[in-house]
Amino acid sequence: MTRSHGGDAQPEPAEVALIVGGGPGISASCARLFAASGMRVAIAARTPDKPELKELESVHGVRRYTCDASDVTSVNRLFRDVVRDIGAPRLVVHNIDGRVPGIFGKKITEADPAMALETLHNSAFSAFLVAQQAARLMLENRPDANGAKGTVIFTNASAALKGFPASGAFAMACHAKSGLAQSMARELMPQGIHVANVPIDAAIGWTREDGSRAHRRAGTTVDDNMADPAHIAETYLQLHHQHRSTWAFEVVLRPWSEKW
Repeated sequence: MTRSHGGDAQPEPAEVALIVGGGPGISASCARLFAASGMRVAIAARTPDKPELKELESVHGVRRYTCDASDVTSVNRLFRDVVRDIGAPRLVVHNIDGRVPGIFGKKITEADPAMALETLHNSAFSAFLVAQQAARLMLENRPDANGAKGTVIFTNASAALKGFPASGAFAMACHAKSGLAQSMARELMPQGIHVANVPIDAAIGWTREDGSRAHRRAGTTVDDNMADPAHIAETYLQLHHQHRSTWAFEVVLRPWSEKW
């Protein structure tokens, strides 16, 4: 696509994508795919010096940023820096689980209230902060040929759909993120911003150096019994490209063999 300036056709600048919550699974897969599709890509993490993120920078030209997504100042600085460096994002992915290790498998009578609050803070509150900055910028974007100004995608989990036993804190956080996404979709979609909530009802098998896929707690994948982050990324890109006459809000992803 080109724009005319005084008779000279100029190419449209590449779209900017920002992924918040950088790691070797969904985030890395999204960064690779978005970059391959021609986007300028930024990825943010509390520890952006992870080897996987350095590789994204060296091989795919992805820009790395430091950000604590649960901190207002840090999130504001991230968006300011991304706009300054590569432009205003038209696609923002919030990909933060948020659970603290000590909250796993804790009954409601056993869960540490401080850990429950930290989980909520890391997950739902960080989603609010990231989405707020994304919305403020996207509302100023020029609509594309589809009438869209941008896309905000929330990675969510099974707990957004069903509160499992001994998982109250995480269920609370995931439901909160779903509520945020639904409210945003009703508010912003009429203004040209596509909002999607994507609960992944499965273990996610990260690709290892030998080509196999595995999850840190669920073991090695067998016969595609775990979600593949590369295909999750494809779904995210497809959501971004959807026509506004058929924007999907909630897309639940699960392997063919998942019991639900």
